[in-house]
Amino acid sequence: MIYFDNAATTFPKPRAVGQEIWNCVTRYGGNPGRGAHTLSLAAAEKIFSCRCLAAELLGVEEPERVFFTLNTTYALNTVLKGLLRPGDHVILSDLEHNAVYRPLYKMEQEGRITTSVFRSMVGDPARTPTRICAGIARLIRPETRMVVCVHSSNLCSAVMPIREIGAFCHRHGLLFVVDAAQSAGHEPISVDGMNIDALCVPGHKGLYGPQGCGLVALGKEVLPDSLVEGGNGFHSLEGSMPDFPPERFEAGTLPTPAIAGLCEGIRSVNQLGIEEISAYEKKLYRAMRERLRSIPEVTLYASEYEGAVLLFSVTGISPERVGQRLNDLGICVRSGYHCSALGHKTLGTPEGGGIRVSFGIYNQLFEVDQMEQALRRIIREG
Repeated sequence: MIYFDNAATTFPKPRAVGQEIWNCVTRYGGNPGRGAHTLSLAAAEKIFSCRCLAAELLGVEEPERVFFTLNTTYALNTVLKGLLRPGDHVILSDLEHNAVYRPLYKMEQEGRITTSVFRSMVGDPARTPTRICAGIARLIRPETRMVVCVHSSNLCSAVMPIREIGAFCHRHGLLFVVDAAQSAGHEPISVDGMNIDALCVPGHKGLYGPQGCGLVALGKEVLPDSLVEGGNGFHSLEGSMPDFPPERFEAGTLPTPAIAGLCEGIRSVNQLGIEEISAYEKKLYRAMRERLRSIPEVTLYASEYEGAVLLFSVTGISPERVGQRLNDLGICVRSGYHCSALGHKTLGTPEGGGIRVSFGIYNQLFEVDQMEQALRRIIREG
């Protein structure tokens, strides 16, 4: 089986990830923060180690500003619903995933907020950070409170200039929230250095951890309201959640085995190096782009942006059909709309969406050749 669906979740994982999950559930899997016994303390220590590794990787000076969630979607919901107030206006990009779009849409439908969409300028030869920021500036109102932006698209490999957008937001007194679902582990990020107020990250994608954990890295002096309340081992006699991170946001038992695996996933990324990972993925990307460009029936979308994600469609065959046939031939891709209505509208994909190929550190160049051969066979057979 050839796995080209790493944008959904990386697979396989580094061996150390699975080993550490096993170690957790067999050797030190106590409930962290719920007792003074050895197993509870060992679990808490592992979570703290992961928090420190994540903070260092993401450019956060104080590890306590990193808190764990179930995934990026929970991270974004926590941040958006915890920071926005009635009457606020939010500006989001035209590439956003539904993890951003749907919470904002619901709040807008309920009359709590209003939203505007700025152009990512993907595909525009005049695209520059200055012009993107100018587009945001034109949408600012007196009640504008926040800009939300994906760092790297889940449909193509376009990367947004978050450093420049963060500086722009800082100058205008706006909160800046970044969805790093496709960039963490692929692109350098510094929460403190890029004026990011909340960075939302998955554990199971570019950081090579297991499914079931994500995280938020908060900027300095940013404290959202809690999304979930409950026990966390701190201030247990009080009715309210603590007013400090990370305990304010980590109600209930944390997914310790998943966080233990994520700890080793981050170590693996550090050992390989983000620049090296990115360069290797771009090498695979260029090879795949070249192969697919040679097939007349294939249309590529925003393929000038090199990275880990490539989107295409096939004339006369639905994306769903292409995905099914590729699976029959032993190749895993993702087809459809990829949970991004805004992004597909921006890229102008046909009815049914597109087929996404996404790379990871375990893909090989020979797999690109096999993808081309399989696609030509599918087109030939109809």
